[in-house]
Amino acid sequence: MKHGLRYFLARFVMVRVWALAILVGVAGLSSVPSHTAQAADPIRWAADASADVPYTFHDLKDQSRLTGYEYDLMQELGRHMGASLEFVQNDWDGLIPGLQRGLYAMVICGIEITPEHAEGIDFSAPYYMTSERIVVRRNGPQLTRLEDLDGHVVGTIKATQAERILADHPQVQVRTYEEETNVFMDLVNGRTDAILIDGPIAQYYGATNPALQIVGEPIGKVAYGIAFGKGRNAALREQVNTALAAMMKDGSLHRILARWNLWTPEMAHYAEDSSTLDIAPTEWQAYVDAQQGNAGWSARVKRYVGFLPLLGKGAVLTLVVSLLSMVLAVGLGLTLALLRIYGPAPLASLAALYVEVVRGTPLLIQILFIFYGLPEFGINLGPFLAGVIGLGLNYAAYEAENYRAGLQSVARGQMEAALALNMTHIQALRFVVVPQAFRLVMPVMTNDFISLLKDSSLVSVITLTELTQTYIRLSSTYFDYFGTGLMVGAAYLLLGLPFVRLARMAEKKLAQPHTRRR
Repeated sequence: MKHGLRYFLARFVMVRVWALAILVGVAGLSSVPSHTAQAADPIRWAADASADVPYTFHDLKDQSRLTGYEYDLMQELGRHMGASLEFVQNDWDGLIPGLQRGLYAMVICGIEITPEHAEGIDFSAPYYMTSERIVVRRNGPQLTRLEDLDGHVVGTIKATQAERILADHPQVQVRTYEEETNVFMDLVNGRTDAILIDGPIAQYYGATNPALQIVGEPIGKVAYGIAFGKGRNAALREQVNTALAAMMKDGSLHRILARWNLWTPEMAHYAEDSSTLDIAPTEWQAYVDAQQGNAGWSARVKRYVGFLPLLGKGAVLTLVVSLLSMVLAVGLGLTLALLRIYGPAPLASLAALYVEVVRGTPLLIQILFIFYGLPEFGINLGPFLAGVIGLGLNYAAYEAENYRAGLQSVARGQMEAALALNMTHIQALRFVVVPQAFRLVMPVMTNDFISLLKDSSLVSVITLTELTQTYIRLSSTYFDYFGTGLMVGAAYLLLGLPFVRLARMAEKKLAQPHTRRR
């Protein structure tokens, strides 16, 4: 009896392992890098273009086009280096981990050159110099100096020089944010009294908003540098420094900054360039015009229609990741449940340990560990494959408990009756016990898939642009969280409803008595 049951479990586990191997192989085909033409491979650089005006962002009039003064700088840098550069999108929190992992060679995203940052990454020579500025509401308290901020709620971006400056003023109530848009939205809505932030952000988010204004004199000095992995790419870093020096000398950097209306006294002093170029701030004006052109319902409707292809692309990625993850979760979860109930003691204990560890740790941590942590052990997975495996392994623990409860709810007499009918234990499990348990857990499994569909938003932290990341990008670009949120919410709803309907049909089918029609 035990021998037959173990043979069944061994075969079952082997089939699931082969299925997982096929899934990994198929999903990983697109993530395997080609090394056939390494000499011609472009140099990869990364930024967070989801909400990063005016650094690198998606054009307000054409979301398929990248723009920004740092984006233009990198194109010019490539020409001065005589090299091809390739952009890689990554979430802000994942930029430096991705750099350390080797997903790209350098990062340019308004990263401030500070002693704290220099401990973990190497920097190029500064490519831009600016200062901190105070932004307030026009009809609010007029706080023009740092001393005026005492006793007030002041917003800024986390882990920046502005935050460190505010930390030296204990009377200031500091509120930190990850997204620039949220900083300014809270100021407009009266949740904060002022903002202390880098000059370019103050200009593009504050000066373009009729309700806000930049006040006071520039505060401190901020230097931006291109980031490289610590102790890596020394030759490339030297090449970049040489190109940046050439760009300052021939005026190409000045021309880029002039077009974006970002040439500052700090930059003129650093570059030793006191000249005044006869260049109109065309990019700045184009951004202002685009912002003003977004007002009115007709403009909104037209913009929402333009969002549909982006939302469709994000929805497809969300659906594919969710389906593959659920396939993995169902297969592995059923395997774990069978091992816990019918397997030998060592395997049952391992299965129980897996369930408790996975359920006891956050899904986000597991995804980050798989994508950024496993490469230290030589396991280098692509973003898509890492996302599928992370979600699948996590939900397998919950599915395992569902199936275990379903298996244990099947009356013991069902197994005994099957054996009395001369079935083997394998046949009894396959044709009698498991189908009944599957029918019992079907409603719970449907709910789990809907939850997984929503939790797939977490894969955005490993460079996948699914529905939630698309929402963040569009809403922060256009300062429109309401209309865009309704569209994304509707997309999630439309993705989930068909599967709810299919699950109900399956439940009804499984609930019908198995009678032969005559």
